[in-house]
Amino acid sequence: MHTTHLVVETREIDPVEDLLAYADPARPLAWLRRGDGIVAVGEPVAEVRPPAGAGESRTAVLAALWREMTAQAEISDPVGLPGSGLVAFGAFAFDEESAADSVLVVPSQVLGRHGDRFWETRIRLAGSPAADEAFATQPYGPHWAGTVGPGAQSPQGYQDSVRRALGRIADGELSKVVLARDLTGSIPAGSDLRRLVRALSTGYPDTWAFAVDGLIGASPETLVTVHDGTVTARVLAGTIGRGADADADTAASSHLASSTKDLDEHQYAVQSVLASLRSHTRALAASEQPFLLKLPNLFHLATDVEGELADGESALDLVQVLHPTAAVAGTPTPAAIAAIRDLEPFDRGRYAGPVGWVDAAGNGEWAIALRCAQFTAGSDSIGVTAYAGAGIVAGSDPESELLETRVKFRPLVDALA
Repeated sequence: MHTTHLVVETREIDPVEDLLAYADPARPLAWLRRGDGIVAVGEPVAEVRPPAGAGESRTAVLAALWREMTAQAEISDPVGLPGSGLVAFGAFAFDEESAADSVLVVPSQVLGRHGDRFWETRIRLAGSPAADEAFATQPYGPHWAGTVGPGAQSPQGYQDSVRRALGRIADGELSKVVLARDLTGSIPAGSDLRRLVRALSTGYPDTWAFAVDGLIGASPETLVTVHDGTVTARVLAGTIGRGADADADTAASSHLASSTKDLDEHQYAVQSVLASLRSHTRALAASEQPFLLKLPNLFHLATDVEGELADGESALDLVQVLHPTAAVAGTPTPAAIAAIRDLEPFDRGRYAGPVGWVDAAGNGEWAIALRCAQFTAGSDSIGVTAYAGAGIVAGSDPESELLETRVKFRPLVDALA
């Protein structure tokens, strides 16, 4: 695959009130958290979509291509912050055998914010003229509402799949598998999708709100972050819904913090991340005990992992070795992937796959695409497919797991309505 010689110019600018207002209403490209982040403006310079089933991991193909692209690029970046200079957005399929695209998008224009500093980046093909027109906002379109209902996997079907998974766990085939179900529906043609990104970003400020190639969501789970050579990852496994009042909330958090089932599930996930990162890092550490991560609708058990990146690698190389984690696939991973292919009556596409950005220095922020939906433009409406899953281990109760998926669907279903 031949690469493109790029010319990249970043400069600091005055504060911008709303980065999202500059994004494309029909195809927003954005990565936001607590007001910080990057948003693409205008048409991309390049979109790379390696074919599935070519024998080599699509993520590995994209990582190699990115190395080549950045080595050849002429970059002027006096700002030097995460996400300034040459940057690409990515959204990858969960399963290498998925029919869904894994895509890396290089934008032509980017607006960024990090704390109280703002910048704009312009990226063009060498030999093409430099654009100097000012970036323009696009007014938000009218509010819209969408409806979603059961998809290929009905609530009853989901419980049946959980029972079949429990049978495989009892037979010793695997110790954990994450099973998802889907909701499908539509929204009116021409809807301004930035409204959904904004609703998720403001409603769930501690998550990564993202929009990449029609995949829109707000994920609480970091796959990996690389900043100036330091690698960090946050592992989430073990979940309980929030209580209706303060007493119920305290009881729920205490139950989760002392649940052997959830603590075991969490430990599997942490060990899987440490094992994957060891050969790509120097000095790697994780906290001994998980902490409780409090979201508006859930508590999660969480552990932060930190290390130093090995020379010559980028965030994309780590995405390839870390995905899929035990937190979103299961343990052992190959057996869990086989069970997911067998027990889910759909291709989960990019759900639970990596989503994020990478820059020329190898820095990047990558989350696991959770609490998300894929939007596909049709002739008279825009199709929506949303997913939510739960980790099945010995002792899991099919009805409780179904309820957990309902709680996880809530942020997106509320935002769509």
